[in-house]
Order: sequence, then C-alpha cells, then structure tokens
Amino acid sequence: MKQEELHIQYQRYNYQEIPENVKELLEHARDAIKRAYAPYSKFRVGAAVRLGNGVIITGNNQENVAYPSGLCAERVALFYANAKYPDVPVLDLLVMAESGDHGITKQPVSPCGSCRQVLQETELRYNNDIRVMLAGKDEIWIFENGSQLLPLNFTDDFLP
Repeated sequence: MKQEELHIQYQRYNYQEIPENVKELLEHARDAIKRAYAPYSKFRVGAAVRLGNGVIITGNNQENVAYPSGLCAERVALFYANAKYPDVPVLDLLVMAESGDHGITKQPVSPCGSCRQVLQETELRYNNDIRVMLAGKDEIWIFENGSQLLPLNFTDDFLP
C-alpha cells in the first residue's frame, strides 16, 4: 500500500489587503445576497463572476420547498454568464453567504460538489483557469483555479 497526499494552496487576505478589482466583485456578491430566495434555510448566498470582456454577472441561491429543485448562487451566475455571453470566458468567481440573522458568515463558504463540477466544466469549456474567491466576514480566500477545489475531478477523459 502507498499513502498519497493532496495539497491545496490558496491565499488568505483580510479586507484591508484585497485588490480593488476584488472589492468590486465583493460588492456585487453582497448585493446579490439581498435578492436570494431562501425562505426555508435562511442561508442566502451571492456570487459574482467577471467575464473576459469586463462584464460582471451575479447570481444567488434560489430555494424550493422540494429542496433538490433549487439552485446554488454559483451555478446561477455561471450558467447565466455562459448563456448570455457564450463566447466570453469567465475569469473570476467570488462567493459569499449570510446565515439567518447573523449576517455574513464568519468563515468563507465553499461551493458544493455540484458547483465545483460546473466550475471545472466552465474552465474546460473556455480552456482557462477561473480565479475563485471565497469571502467571509473578516477574510477572503483566493484560489488560482477551480481545480484546486476539486482536485480529483470528473472529466470527459472517463467517457468512451
């Protein structure tokens, strides 16, 4: 038997250290949280993506009483960006969340497995990395690409 390890590297910034272009995405994601539809979980998520043409697209979670019928903020933003601008790559994705009446979550919230797979597919579609930023109350974690969040990803290499 061999034991292997996977390591993920990312940068941690406090809000005083983040670049201006990240602050812009942060404000868009924070605004998207306000429009989330989360009457059941009270867990509101906002996402903002920056496209290669400079356009910023936002998304938020949309719940349904039949929980599997809802959609996460990340996928809402990525799918809308891909539908509206099918030939323009996504460069950045920023995600943040509010929980109940407690405001922005203390720790950054990471995307679910489905969102990670869609992020990976979007990178493959445009043949470019997407910088992923996860924002909490006090700090932002920045990953160079979606593969860092899904290191053992499923790709078309597995298909016949």
